[in-house]
Amino acid sequence: MVVPSTFLPAILFLSCFICLYPDLAIAKHAATGVTRHYKFNIRMHNVTRLCGTKSIITVNGKFPGPRIIAREGDRLVIKVVNHVPYNISIHWHGIRQLRSGWADGPAYITQCPIQTGQSYVYNYTIIGQTGTLWYHAHVSWIRSTLYGPIVILPRRNTSYPFVKPYKEVPIMFGEWWKADTEAVINQALQTGAGPNNSDAYTFNGLPGPLYNCSTPKETFRLNVKPGKTYMLRLINAALNDELFFKITNHTFTVVDADASYVKPFETDTIYITPGQTSNVLLKTKNLTSNARFLMAARPYSTAASGTFDNTTVVGVLEYNRNTMQFSNTSIKNLPLPPLPAINATSYVANWTNKFRSLGPVVNVPQTVQNRYFFTVGLGNDLCPKNQTCQGPNGTKFAASVNNISFSLPTTALLQARFFGKSNSIFSTNFPTSPLHPFNYTGPPPNNTFVSHGTKVVVLPYNTTVELVMQGTTIFGAENHPLHLHGFNFYVVGQGTGNFNSTTDPANFNLVDPVERNTVGVPSGGWVAVRFRADNPGVWFMHCHIEIHLSWGLRMAWAVMDGKLPNQKLPPPPSDLPKC
Repeated sequence: MVVPSTFLPAILFLSCFICLYPDLAIAKHAATGVTRHYKFNIRMHNVTRLCGTKSIITVNGKFPGPRIIAREGDRLVIKVVNHVPYNISIHWHGIRQLRSGWADGPAYITQCPIQTGQSYVYNYTIIGQTGTLWYHAHVSWIRSTLYGPIVILPRRNTSYPFVKPYKEVPIMFGEWWKADTEAVINQALQTGAGPNNSDAYTFNGLPGPLYNCSTPKETFRLNVKPGKTYMLRLINAALNDELFFKITNHTFTVVDADASYVKPFETDTIYITPGQTSNVLLKTKNLTSNARFLMAARPYSTAASGTFDNTTVVGVLEYNRNTMQFSNTSIKNLPLPPLPAINATSYVANWTNKFRSLGPVVNVPQTVQNRYFFTVGLGNDLCPKNQTCQGPNGTKFAASVNNISFSLPTTALLQARFFGKSNSIFSTNFPTSPLHPFNYTGPPPNNTFVSHGTKVVVLPYNTTVELVMQGTTIFGAENHPLHLHGFNFYVVGQGTGNFNSTTDPANFNLVDPVERNTVGVPSGGWVAVRFRADNPGVWFMHCHIEIHLSWGLRMAWAVMDGKLPNQKLPPPPSDLPKC
């Protein structure tokens, strides 16, 4: 998209104006959309995969859940009714939730969960976002089956900044577990060891023919026509695994990341972490005959501790499917697309460096009022007396930010703050940097035990933040996909080894950094992000690898109200769940 140079001063002024006065942008966007109503009945539903039938938690009996479709500027009113014997909350992953923090969804952060037989109406407006996001349960490991896509179309009479696709297809990467995932995480927390692995990866809930006892109906099939452009809306909904994705003899053009446009680039292999989304264009070949090609995904992992599901999920790209017979045997004979090595750290680093915001103006903060340096990674806890633990050296695995393993409260943080009961629920002394610095990517320190607490960082309204997240190698170097609720941030820098506050900022990209809501803290490295605290509320930030979240790799930001009425968080809705 080319913008005439005579328009640039006006665009720059408007962008800066909106940046300084985001509440005016909220009013503008909120007044132009329509209201769309959905009802989510959360029910147990029997699903058969790999010759086994199990009862799973679903939305309206569907796995994955039904698609939400809206346009930028629309208001969504979604009534969630809990019919299952588990507490439920749903997070609308990546939605900014400007002044609608009561609808964000993480249990015990912005709301208490919806109890059995109860309901809650999530009410929010999509402001300034177009692309693909998703929803998922945000309590324990229930999101293993309770998830679905959010498709945000451009406003009416507005087009994509790329060729209009012939068809749009959501593809959700997930996992299939023969075991009950609630039992899996409960056992892991009890023993202190890593959790048992999933049994298969899935495309839109289907594991494909490479797994034992998979039927032809359990293979994802994408039927295409020759010479057309398809937009694949990719979502990694897996609990614990980052993934590589590829289609034999085809390439993609990446045009979007986390519902933000990026400068298009071509690739034949996608890398995507849990929590991330991306829109990619697939131009089909001008074939005169029917043909099939395999699509495949498998994990990326550098973890030195524990095991992981080292399998491959396969689907089929088919040209003119209706004229072709389908069997698992015929599919297995097709060539598998060559994927990067399981531990292809250099590929991941090169991949993430390709992303740039589309522009022409990018509102990355040029000055910083609040600087933070957070270490993220694994540690351990002492084993309770009279118990045998299976973590490192007879301890329990734990995870932390700045060596604080976050303890979930029994009252939601946002409720406690709004009603003036913060002091009894959480403290505001989360450290701005590690209290005990060490060589973060070198040999582990003598003391690898974590501390515990419910601590938050307090940010004044509309101030700017620079956050450097440093990976640690205490129990091995791992990539940590960190997700920030309530905000998009700009990824201004990343690197290997320990962050150098003197030399590394000189290489920050403050011109066109990518805008995301989930970013990988590189294995044995660091990443730097910037954002503006323009959204009052309490906002969760956590690793999107579910076992790390469960072990405590999580914290929260409390953004204060502004001075004006439309810069304050409104009161909670009357049906807000009680604890």
